[in-house]
Amino acid sequence: MKPYLLVAGDFVKTGGMDRANFALADYLAKTGREVNLLGYGAENELLLHENLKFYQVPKIANSYLLSSPWFNWSAVQLARRLSTKGCNVVVNGGNCQWGDINWVHYVHASYQSDSRLGQPYKIKGAISRGISLRTELLALKSARLIIANSELTKRDLIEKLQIPPEKIFRVYYGIDPKNFYPISEQQKNEIRKKLNWTVDKNIIIFIGALGDRRKGFDTLFEAWQKLNETNEWKDCSQLMVIGTGAELAQWQARTQEAKISNIEYLGRRKDVPLLLRAGDCLVAPSRYEAYGLGVREALCTGLPAIVSANAGVAEHYDQDLKDLLLSNPNDSNELCDRLLIWYKNESKYRELAFNLSIQLRSHTWDDMARDIIEKIER
Repeated sequence: MKPYLLVAGDFVKTGGMDRANFALADYLAKTGREVNLLGYGAENELLLHENLKFYQVPKIANSYLLSSPWFNWSAVQLARRLSTKGCNVVVNGGNCQWGDINWVHYVHASYQSDSRLGQPYKIKGAISRGISLRTELLALKSARLIIANSELTKRDLIEKLQIPPEKIFRVYYGIDPKNFYPISEQQKNEIRKKLNWTVDKNIIIFIGALGDRRKGFDTLFEAWQKLNETNEWKDCSQLMVIGTGAELAQWQARTQEAKISNIEYLGRRKDVPLLLRAGDCLVAPSRYEAYGLGVREALCTGLPAIVSANAGVAEHYDQDLKDLLLSNPNDSNELCDRLLIWYKNESKYRELAFNLSIQLRSHTWDDMARDIIEKIER
């Protein structure tokens, strides 16, 4: 079997692409292949594999932007050395200029970040985006094989970057069914008591970075204010916000100024599977989402999820779930309507989400990795 080199930022169990890269590395090692990893960090359990070697690149000033030139140079040098052994090299997007296999988790040409934090952040964002657009295009044009994480990503690569469709294969993310699974109402209430959450209200969950407006929290905040104008909603619903970022303090301040008592900011959490099992609905009004692992995880716990119709994960929704798809992530009125549809038909959507969870939980991280390796080695 040929050895592998995987080039990614981090090989850890948090985040979307990081979790996926961890899964591929872990599967390759478990199946006895020689595995080489290059990145900023990796889970300790990966490093226990005797057939796996990790090459760590320092993150300069904890900045991806400042570190990217050194990261690319280090990866190219290692790829050049390992290519003499016939190594399969898997890079992510534009993180390394090596023309072999490219696993695309995000298409920079598909979305331009919108930050409200002032001119310095906007200048930094513009510089970062310009570099990302150039390196992404160069890397993808030179790739011999491209793995896309959704049909949306595949379509964007073809339409926005003019990548030949015959080079692209779609492989959805997997899941760990031991961590994400449905539970009974009684079990849910027991978890809430341990978390000091109310058992008398509907718990709506938002998960996402609050560094810019891509995840659509601003749309949810506006919709929540409108829904709170009725006592029925205000008295029976609680919004739990999981995530952090540069705009978090602004949202906390706005919540206090508006005297909104039913929004709680939980920050970064390591117990997301537990929190999802304690919830009633997830809301993900993202403006761009190449896939949306957080939504898949929620669905696998049997949690109904209101999600943007153009998100990659929405490709799993059938006709029965179409009313939970948000056609315009900028429209807070539409989001209000979607939330009310869910609220008035809660038991129906819980059952539909449970049925979908069976399907999604059957496609594990190992299944995803196996699909990718088959396409590479075929």
